[in-house]
Amino acid sequence: MKNKKILVFDDDTNILDVFTIVLEASGYDVEISETSHNILERVREVNPDMIIMDNWIPNIGGVKATQILKSESAFKHIPVIYCSANNDVSSLAEQAGAEAYLAKPFDLDELENKVASLLRNV
Repeated sequence: MKNKKILVFDDDTNILDVFTIVLEASGYDVEISETSHNILERVREVNPDMIIMDNWIPNIGGVKATQILKSESAFKHIPVIYCSANNDVSSLAEQAGAEAYLAKPFDLDELENKVASLLRNV
């Protein structure tokens, strides 16, 4: 699991800080982005093993950004955890094509378990 890279898309800097602190403490390399309009460029640049995607990320939103990512043959294998405070987060994650979802506010153990579980298969 060590040296796995996670790219987090979220416009809330406090949430980005939480993801960074928790995931780096678990031994992952973490990169962040506050917008999603350049998702393909960022993924090419970072080459992540996993992506965590916020629903309300500017400019195109998490569903569309994830769909764009999953439509690219070079990136469709990258697992995505979809995050939202929306009550319908499971449906949004399914619509986006994400492998898992995490409801905000999230439990830190649940975050770590979902990340570890998905990265086992990478």
